[in-house]
Amino acid sequence: QVQLVESGGGLVQAGGSLRLACAASGRTVSDYAMGWFRQAPGKEREFVAVINWIGTSTSYADSVKGRFTISRDNAKNTMNLQMNNLTPEDTANYYCARGGGRYTFPFAPDYWGQGTQVTVSS
Repeated sequence: QVQLVESGGGLVQAGGSLRLACAASGRTVSDYAMGWFRQAPGKEREFVAVINWIGTSTSYADSVKGRFTISRDNAKNTMNLQMNNLTPEDTANYYCARGGGRYTFPFAPDYWGQGTQVTVSS
């Protein structure tokens, strides 16, 4: 089993920044791609970003490209999402996930965290 715990969410004004973290425990995640998803109230969960198993390849949703940066530290079993220039449209519950394989595509999560809330005020 893998446990994923997100942290770093909070309330921020539009234009501000937040850095989310995902800490993994249990079985290692270093051999797997990892990603972030988000879900806003009344909307379906959507893909945000993904990083391959060694951190050399990333992919982003068009809506966050150029503003968000995904990274990982396999030695610490952690993953981060740096979010800059936030807008109210980024308000959502953010979830980290482990993929079923090493690569960014296809990315089929098999473990999920509980989520961390990000709220961006206008």
